[in-house]
Amino acid sequence: MSATGETTPENENRSPAGEWPKHGVSFREAIRTWLYVGLLSFGGPAAQIAVMHRVVVDEKRWIGEQRFLHALNFCMLLPGPEAMQLATYIGWLMHRTRGALAAGLLFILPGFVCMLALGVLYASSSRYGLVELLFYGVKPAVVAIVVQAVIRIGGRALPSPAMVAVAGASFTALFFFRVPFPAVVIGAILTGLLGAAVWPETFKPSTGHKGKVKGSDTHPLLPDDAVLPVSRSPLRAMRVAAVWLIIWFAPLAIAAALFGPRGVIATSGLFFSKAAVVTFGGAYAVLGYVAQHAPEVGWVTRGEMLDGLGLAETTPGPLILVLQFVGHLGCFRHPPMEIDGAMLPLTPFWSGLVGATLATWMTFAPCFMWIFLGAPHMERLRHNRRLGSALACVTAAVVGVVLALALWFATHVFFRASPTPVRFGAARFDLPAWPSFDPWSAGLALLAAYLIFRLRWGLFAVVGTCVLAGIAVRLVLMVLHWNPD
Repeated sequence: MSATGETTPENENRSPAGEWPKHGVSFREAIRTWLYVGLLSFGGPAAQIAVMHRVVVDEKRWIGEQRFLHALNFCMLLPGPEAMQLATYIGWLMHRTRGALAAGLLFILPGFVCMLALGVLYASSSRYGLVELLFYGVKPAVVAIVVQAVIRIGGRALPSPAMVAVAGASFTALFFFRVPFPAVVIGAILTGLLGAAVWPETFKPSTGHKGKVKGSDTHPLLPDDAVLPVSRSPLRAMRVAAVWLIIWFAPLAIAAALFGPRGVIATSGLFFSKAAVVTFGGAYAVLGYVAQHAPEVGWVTRGEMLDGLGLAETTPGPLILVLQFVGHLGCFRHPPMEIDGAMLPLTPFWSGLVGATLATWMTFAPCFMWIFLGAPHMERLRHNRRLGSALACVTAAVVGVVLALALWFATHVFFRASPTPVRFGAARFDLPAWPSFDPWSAGLALLAAYLIFRLRWGLFAVVGTCVLAGIAVRLVLMVLHWNPD
């Protein structure tokens, strides 16, 4: 048995041959697909989930709507980046342990490389205007992709007025009242459990399109009713936890031994491991948590943290890669020295690289552990009626979350100045700075929407076209001496 305990002879729900269901997708094709998804994962969790849904459900039809929403529901309950964990879950569904590792790592890798390069430039006070030029057209395209996600997921996850009400309440709580994300999820779960007990038909889980891709007569390659031969024994769970705890903390122990237990490399790595566990709601939740600690110890300033978030938003990968940026700057400015008890002194350059790598490792390693521990149980409970109702409410709440993130993202893309905070009784929301409206970004978003909804272009073609159009716009504006920033 593997470290994730995926097969067991005593499993009563295993397939006839005890093998993973055949779906015809090779591991090589999966690697290419997950790298493609990773390269296009701009714009935060809402956009990343939209990209993933379009690729694995609509285009390649690996899995059906039911499995996708079920996996998304589970990942929304976990600490850490839900989009990366969703990719890991789907990779596990398709190719077990190696599929999960490939999907999760390739989802992170492009963003990690980009943030590492930008962190080096930032730490050395170099400009990254070329990167801004290249990505000027990406953000408007991402806005159109997120809108498509709201329409598609909402159309399938809101089959009744009750679910529409849950989505509306979620959006209102997040956008207008700044209710913490975990509270929204817990509220959705309690609503689903209560609704399933009192009004079972009203809170009946959505079945999507009965396992078919919209506009197609083909079933998903991994059928919705396929039973996976996985073990759910307590012994397996303890083994998985033990293996991944070692994988998670071994690099931290090595760093403490090489660079001193009280040096910035070791202390920052320990701090990011705590942040990975206690923060729900993605990068925006973790940003507030880190902002309370990092400036106090001199790793970064609050302004630099916002710069890091801006870089994370303009590069592929989870927004939580902002922690990599913080770790990079902190270790660059406080390299391990012999007088600090370090066995291996480093220059600022190498210290920054080690700090960035360790921060990324400590942030994302537990994400794999959550999936390997929980996915087998979630598969067993996939047809549980009450749990299905509770998770259906989580999915409805996700629609509200995606809509709130879409508006937040559009506000920062289409307006050059920061929004103005507004209070109206207990409500608090950001009012766009209308004088700073950027018509060129809005035009690029309309172009992307036309390519997506009217011409039905693929994501790569849409993003590539918008990048080229964005470069052309910026060059024209530079000639005209007008700076859209």
